[in-house]
Amino acid sequence: MIFLNTTEQTHQQDLERLKSLRYMDDDFMTVCLADNFEGVELILRIVLGREDIKIKSVRTQEPLKNLQGRSAILDVHAIDSTDKEFDVEIQRKDTGADAKRARHNSSLLDAHILKSGDDTEDIPDSYVIFITENDVMKGKQPIYPVERYVTIGENKVLFGDGSHILYVNGKYRGNDEIGKLMHDFSCTNPDDMNYEALAKKARYFKQDEKGVAVMCKIMEDMRNEAAREAAQNKAKRTAVYLIKLGKMTVEEIAEATELSIDIVKELESQSMQLA
Repeated sequence: MIFLNTTEQTHQQDLERLKSLRYMDDDFMTVCLADNFEGVELILRIVLGREDIKIKSVRTQEPLKNLQGRSAILDVHAIDSTDKEFDVEIQRKDTGADAKRARHNSSLLDAHILKSGDDTEDIPDSYVIFITENDVMKGKQPIYPVERYVTIGENKVLFGDGSHILYVNGKYRGNDEIGKLMHDFSCTNPDDMNYEALAKKARYFKQDEKGVAVMCKIMEDMRNEAAREAAQNKAKRTAVYLIKLGKMTVEEIAEATELSIDIVKELESQSMQLA
């Protein structure tokens, strides 16, 4: 019988988890699509039904902020040769693909695109694309385009503001390009994928020694980050409790919880507003 130490056990668990990862897992998708212009072009061409898309920039896990500092992390942010911008999001939970989330991401793209002094007439089109594990629209369609319309009497005319939102049904398995693409997004074995542009990156991170090492390091970093966030959240709960007791100064609470004074002051302000 072979006994593994904790580090070796964790590594073996990571290797097993790696086998089950799919493009439908956003962390794995963003790793596979980082600088993968061919893969991003493939996805956009199939989803949008266009063959003329040529990507010139791809950034993954990119934070965008509005003027109030509210941010969103874009899974895949791409720009094509005509400066159209694309935000591709993976959502496994239906609650993460609600209409307000789509609106928020679309507004962030627009705020990012338009620079000071630019004419609004020159703003390029933007596309927010949600690839969802379930059929969140429940219409049994492969793709749901969302557009703005002007109501004129009994007629509805496309507004044409250049802002586009699309939902892609990850459950769809039709015998067409989008059905094959959604199969690949849910596939754990790269050798069973239809599109080599996606399969070769998945194969690298699942089967190549260097790629596997990169993924194991990413999973370790994610685990460490989750532990840090959990520890900080616990410290914040303790700080709020001490603030409510009212027996310690901000400086004393900061020292006791190992939080910064600024964070404790912010927690104190929030507690006062809720009181």
